[in-house]
Amino acid sequence: MTLPNPIPNPIPNPIPTPIQSIYTDGACSGNPGPGGWGTVIYFTDGSVQELGGREAQTTNNRMEMQAAIRALEYLAASGRSEPVALYTDSEYVKNGITKWLSGWKKKGWKTAAGKPVLNQDLWHELDSLQIQVAKQAPLEWRYVKGHSGDRGNDRCDEIARAFSLGQKPQLRELPDAAFAPAISIPTQVQPSTQAQSSAPLVSVPETLQSSHRPEEAADILDDRSTTVDSALDVAELPRETKVAQLRNVLDTLHMADELARQGYLITSSELADLMDVNASAVTSRGDNWVWRNWVISRVRREGNQILWQLERVD
Repeated sequence: MTLPNPIPNPIPNPIPTPIQSIYTDGACSGNPGPGGWGTVIYFTDGSVQELGGREAQTTNNRMEMQAAIRALEYLAASGRSEPVALYTDSEYVKNGITKWLSGWKKKGWKTAAGKPVLNQDLWHELDSLQIQVAKQAPLEWRYVKGHSGDRGNDRCDEIARAFSLGQKPQLRELPDAAFAPAISIPTQVQPSTQAQSSAPLVSVPETLQSSHRPEEAADILDDRSTTVDSALDVAELPRETKVAQLRNVLDTLHMADELARQGYLITSSELADLMDVNASAVTSRGDNWVWRNWVISRVRREGNQILWQLERVD
């Protein structure tokens, strides 16, 4: 689905209360299958604005991107002048917008393997919106681990999953509905939302915000030899042994490249063997995450097996 170009400001006046932080998340029942997205905007006065929607046939990555797009649309229309942090549990989105996008553009929207970048329509939209938003005030992209007890992330996940299942969750609104951008997309089911009479969800504390720094996106599965002790053990090995180990690593990387190039699907246990980690370390990462030069995406379940696909991104 191709989204429209940046829209006119749907808010008659700038939002008077500064935005404290924004959370986004996407979900998909089947991947591909019915999907949903959720965006939660927290304000410094404790008020909350929630957005959400669904698509009948999509992927988890596209829903993650859709949530981020709607967040940037809201920011572009808000008239803000203060810096804001946007939290996502998608390493695909966070790394794509902060690391890979410039390289894709230089290569004519091609990956290192020479294949067209997936979801180009949404990446173009994110790129355009980010440029527009950056003219107002700095935007910092932060990674937050999904299902880790983070209140903002959990609420976004709740909204996204509800929409993916065809439900219409009640979304919180700002007291003045005029401040809520109502942007309709034909394929999106718009729920009827009402401001709840109970006290609004409190804003995210500064201590919680500061705990999610960009460098924590490095919480990515990699080789087991990441501790100081293991590094010392490797340093003490004979050169011939270290070179042999490096050849094994190169073979692994070539294998991963071939899997990505051919579009082969592999099981959790096969992926764990490729990465030299426990199978539980694979399944606990969620539906989309990054390992070395590849985005690992959960595609579907066949019987008791989860099938994964690798996509090379540089």
